[in-house]
Amino acid sequence: MNSGSCSSLMDVGYDHHHHHGHEELHVLAVDDNLIDRKLVEKLLKISSCKVTTAENAIRALEYLGLGDQNQHIDTLANNDLKVNLIITDYCMPGMTGFELLKKVKQESSYLKEVPVVIMSSENIPTRINKCLASGAQMFMQKPLKLSDVEKLKCHLMNCRS
Repeated sequence: MNSGSCSSLMDVGYDHHHHHGHEELHVLAVDDNLIDRKLVEKLLKISSCKVTTAENAIRALEYLGLGDQNQHIDTLANNDLKVNLIITDYCMPGMTGFELLKKVKQESSYLKEVPVVIMSSENIPTRINKCLASGAQMFMQKPLKLSDVEKLKCHLMNCRS
């Protein structure tokens, strides 16, 4: 890592003229690795997204209101959609990003429309295809770069128009 990369990263996002008057994207970023999670959070914030992080898929499901102990179905009523996007690591202990993807896409009809992006440091075509076939919006190679996040954002804005 060259130490110069951080400062140049920070200079990028602060010209806010490319706000298309869209509402802010609220992204749930799920990664068990703290450093990866911080990086994703930083990139998303530079791209002027609102970010919530979770350190595993179970936490993410609880946050989304899909946890196993879901007596509080009324959460759906008062916040129609907590997040506009879920970005999750593929390899996580306990529950993989793929299993999280399947949960979001199946039982929870109210979340089906939320795009899920899977990240992985391994580039395994069968895995990528499996995720895309199960409804993932996109598969991104780690470590993420700012250009990846910008590309993703453009892609989503176009999808939503």
